[in-house]
Amino acid sequence: MVMLGEQIPLQQWSSFFSITSAASATLLGLLFVVITIAPGIGRQLASKSKVYLTPAVIYLTSVLIMSALLTVPNQTRLSAVLCICTMGVFGLIYIGSLTVLRSGFYESRFDRYRYAVVPLLAYIVLFSGGLVLRQSGQIGLDVVAAGMVMLLNAAIQNSWSIAISIISSEE
Repeated sequence: MVMLGEQIPLQQWSSFFSITSAASATLLGLLFVVITIAPGIGRQLASKSKVYLTPAVIYLTSVLIMSALLTVPNQTRLSAVLCICTMGVFGLIYIGSLTVLRSGFYESRFDRYRYAVVPLLAYIVLFSGGLVLRQSGQIGLDVVAAGMVMLLNAAIQNSWSIAISIISSEE
């Protein structure tokens, strides 16, 4: 029987959490640098921020916080499940608000898929990983890792769209 108060072996995941947190923090820093050094295109960037910038910051922050929470010493199975599922629920609420309130910002169905469906799936995978972690530590952490990588991918796509917007506005 699985005990929710038992510790889970997160030490073997320390490299993964270090890499994902470093990637998230670096990309967050770069996004803030881009915002700061691109004041001449502030209006265009402001209009794009609703679709690209803010979600990228949210996704990167989610990965960074998840990496930090899962490296807390003496993490129990129950505390890890609560952290992961809470992050998943908040992400699902955010994506739901994006999909409902900002659906007019997407230029095509493909954009809606890239910028709304992929992150939605990532947060579903993250939440599911938390639920699976209740029963199977290793499989649950594998699923959580997949969700975190999906969020990183979504953030990189958004960041790339921001870069393309900046380059195309300078022409």
